[in-house]
Amino acid sequence: MNPVGPPRVILVLVAVLLIGASGQTDQRRLTPAEALALPVIPAGPGTSGLGAIETRLLKGDPRAPGLYTIAIRVPPNTHIAAHTHRDDRTAVVAQGVWHFGYGSTASPRDSRALAAGSFYTEPARDAHFAWTGKEGATVYITGLGPTDTRYLNMADDPSHHRD
Repeated sequence: MNPVGPPRVILVLVAVLLIGASGQTDQRRLTPAEALALPVIPAGPGTSGLGAIETRLLKGDPRAPGLYTIAIRVPPNTHIAAHTHRDDRTAVVAQGVWHFGYGSTASPRDSRALAAGSFYTEPARDAHFAWTGKEGATVYITGLGPTDTRYLNMADDPSHHRD
């Protein structure tokens, strides 16, 4: 009889349970078309709150602790006013051109046109804004939840304009 046999089996079972419980088995591979075919979710924490923007959940839950990734599909000629998020986020432009800037006032001169394949950051609590031109854009945003969205000017917050 091998004296280290049973403890190894127990360790393997514990490791499998921990990996399963931590979500490490959530493997996902999506083409751009598959990502855009996911259901649109209601605008929630970490989104602009603008009804015209389609939000899709790629991984996790922005409302809960842990890693999440959302895809936003922003129609042409859409403006998102200056706002912040409490979590540190990174993003990749997947399609179109995304005009992105940092600051408390949305100004075209303070933004940069980011074409597909571009990367940018949204540091926690740093004000930023964005807009699209005639082509619109799709952006993948990743952060560590829970997240939120706080507009610098409450009049810009779409949640205050809903009927």
